[in-house]
Amino acid sequence: MESYSVTMAPAGTIELDEVPKSVFTVLVHHADMVVALGHGDALNAMYSPSNFEGNYDKLLERLNGVSVDWSNLYNSWNPDKETLYELDSDLHLADPAYVSTMDAWDTADVEEVQTEIAPWFGNSLSRNHSEPPADWADQYQYYSLWDIFGKVAQVFREQERYEALSDVKTTLDSTISSSLPASDNRPQTARIMTTPELDTIWTFHMNGPGFIRSHTRPFGVPDALSDVEESSTIDLETLVETDPEVILVENAFARSDDWRAVKKEFHNDPVAGEISAVKNDQVYPLSARYGGPIMNLFQLEMVSKQLYPEQFGEWPDYDGGPYPDFSKEEQLFDREQVANIINGDF
Repeated sequence: MESYSVTMAPAGTIELDEVPKSVFTVLVHHADMVVALGHGDALNAMYSPSNFEGNYDKLLERLNGVSVDWSNLYNSWNPDKETLYELDSDLHLADPAYVSTMDAWDTADVEEVQTEIAPWFGNSLSRNHSEPPADWADQYQYYSLWDIFGKVAQVFREQERYEALSDVKTTLDSTISSSLPASDNRPQTARIMTTPELDTIWTFHMNGPGFIRSHTRPFGVPDALSDVEESSTIDLETLVETDPEVILVENAFARSDDWRAVKKEFHNDPVAGEISAVKNDQVYPLSARYGGPIMNLFQLEMVSKQLYPEQFGEWPDYDGGPYPDFSKEEQLFDREQVANIINGDF
């Protein structure tokens, strides 16, 4: 195979002699992309594999023949540099600017790994359009989730597989946008993360730039917490004051026991019971903010049904377990088609 090059900020242009067979990742959106392109067996590391296993196993249950063995992946948060030498990866699919801000790292360490082991190639600050560190500011660029996915597909020489999945996403986007109710008939929504006791509540925005909103932004709902700083904490009384019609709870989908406890507490707490979303039984789980294309497809369908059941069908009374097994008619994207693409049968 002739060598080839791929370009994406902030790493710039990297040269490869062959498709990577051993891939280091940190954040899950990159790991998701590797799986979506049919190269899940190449993964050797990611952040908190045991945590994201809870999310992805529930989703992949609905994609026949698609699975990942998470058990032996190195937990790569603030990774030990010597471990990167031991892993001896063909590619570090992680944002070098982001890695350089971790406690054990600086720009010199990133450059050493690039020179001595393998290139970096990833983009993570696009998730929130966060300001890059000074060493990387001049070369940083923000991309959409699916634009990053397209660049990663070039690395793995899987442009056709990417295009096939992108077509599924385009069709799903069209299905959603063509069926949304008028803007004055959309529910005021709060997006939060919380402890099971509801004593600490973190806020997240529904709209605005960045791919952590790629599964909420398309619905154009009024954000009940738009005036509250992102990722700040509020108390239950503040949530009562904003009185959202719908509450979406981050990270609840993966942790079934916590989700059951959260849902029970919302309905048992007399203060929480004053919130319209609780009165109308419209408190729903979300998966993860940082997912890649596979999670994005499922979460777009999930949020469609949670916000607009009349247009897209109801989200069931979910109490844990795999992603709901919707009938073919209820699905907003074809599971079999997506599984076939990931498995290379398209």
